[in-house]
Amino acid sequence: MWYIEALRKISTASFTLRANPKGGTLNLAILPIFGTCWLAPDFQSFWHRIRASRSTLQTRFTFVDFGSEGLDAAIHFGPRDWAGVEMALLRSEEVVPACSPELKDQYGFRAPGDLNKAPLLSISTRHNAWAGGSGQTIYFDQSAAVVPAAMVGVGAALLPTFLIQDELTTGKLVRALDLPMESAERYYLLWPPERSTYPPLMVFPDWLVAETLADR
Repeated sequence: MWYIEALRKISTASFTLRANPKGGTLNLAILPIFGTCWLAPDFQSFWHRIRASRSTLQTRFTFVDFGSEGLDAAIHFGPRDWAGVEMALLRSEEVVPACSPELKDQYGFRAPGDLNKAPLLSISTRHNAWAGGSGQTIYFDQSAAVVPAAMVGVGAALLPTFLIQDELTTGKLVRALDLPMESAERYYLLWPPERSTYPPLMVFPDWLVAETLADR
């Protein structure tokens, strides 16, 4: 699947793109889900639009320590409660309960409580995704593993719509219930205040916000 291959490439990425020989290096930490579904499809164009001669990507699931890790910025998902950093809101997240067509036929989901009849799939960093659920929950370390499991009928998963749009369109996944929900948390770009005048970061936040707005 394309997003698994993209995730593999990004997880070991250190790219050099000659966008601006005098622009310096942009070291960016990203969430795998954001990198595979948004950055990877148009990666070359993405980096040619910012003023950096070298760009490195590192995948992260948790908050980074800008002081010790040498990172210029990071894309994070969570509440707006980070202290001591500059931030820009990138996008909210709509999630839907999704499963294989066969699983939906098997369990006949009609109401939210019906989902407890089936195994529930979740990402380990989102323990409250199925808040109130009383069924069996299987945790995965990242979304790229949850989607294939849902497609083959392992269980029902609460997934971001932007991650599974192709699977919903082709019928590989269906909405277990027509019950879209907006996550309480958001995607943010974070960077330390002392890096605000660094040339790549002087243009990168505004560009990234504009691109994510256009993609919603």
